Amino acid sequence: MIAAMGDLLYLSREDVERVLDIDAMLDALAAAFISFSSGQTSVPPRTAARVPGKGLLGVMPGYVPGVALESKLVSVFPENDRHGLPSHQALIALFDESTGTPYALMDGTYITAIRTGGAAAVAARTLARSDAAVLAILGAGVQGWSHLQSFPRVRDFREIRIASRNPERATALAEQHPRAVAVASFEDAVRGADVIACCTDAREPILRADWLSRGAHVSAVGGTFGPELDRETIAAARVFVEWRGAVTNEPPAGAHELQGLDPEMVTELGEVLAGTRPGRESAGELTVYKSTGHAVEDAATARLVYDRACAAGAGTRLNL
Repeated sequence: MIAAMGDLLYLSREDVERVLDIDAMLDALAAAFISFSSGQTSVPPRTAARVPGKGLLGVMPGYVPGVALESKLVSVFPENDRHGLPSHQALIALFDESTGTPYALMDGTYITAIRTGGAAAVAARTLARSDAAVLAILGAGVQGWSHLQSFPRVRDFREIRIASRNPERATALAEQHPRAVAVASFEDAVRGADVIACCTDAREPILRADWLSRGAHVSAVGGTFGPELDRETIAAARVFVEWRGAVTNEPPAGAHELQGLDPEMVTELGEVLAGTRPGRESAGELTVYKSTGHAVEDAATARLVYDRACAAGAGTRLNL
């Protein structure tokens, strides 16, 4: 006979959004990056089953000692907008790290959205110039929103420019922040900006190196199906990543822009945060943070959500 596993805490999208503290998440993400780069975690490369012409279903397991043993299932279907659905939809399960017993299941769609912008904000907090005053957000979808939520928490931007291939979306997103304005093109947003956040589902580069100001910091979180950044930008910059596997693994685990690079030419964000490798070394340096998404981000955020949900009595208990 198989023993019963006990109950499971189910957290809906509403539960997750209500209990998650974004500022606390930024600190939890920074700690998770340090743990990963220190060799303390177990995180295999993401794998995915593809639905030809439509999208993929990715699996992202991860273990961060003392934080979480988790796995995320995430689907990426770029055309979902026409169906009124997010392009990224996800579930996250937490397991007891001593027994392997599942104890929580939660909406991962909101977590995936906000932790991606949050991780990019941690990178900007670490790598952007301290006097950075102008932020450009390229893309006005879910990730444009996520970056608008998180980036102003790490720098006091006096101007936030938002550009989108859909001008109406850029205008609508800009209305959500008092310092944000919609601009006509990606180039208009980028020229003169100190921090540039690329948040699109582009299949080819949306940014050109000759638009960038001296000393800019570029963040790119899109590019599941193609590169957001041009080769000239990568060649001119010091490149920072969540994990060196972004270079050595093919997409969707790795980054399109980084294929073929020497892995030792990129620096993990956790190494900078831990003080084992340098971050920005001069005001005039161009820095790039290229994200592929990483399971330690899900682990850190999901554990934060779980702990706060338990403290608040949120969620629903289910018998397994």
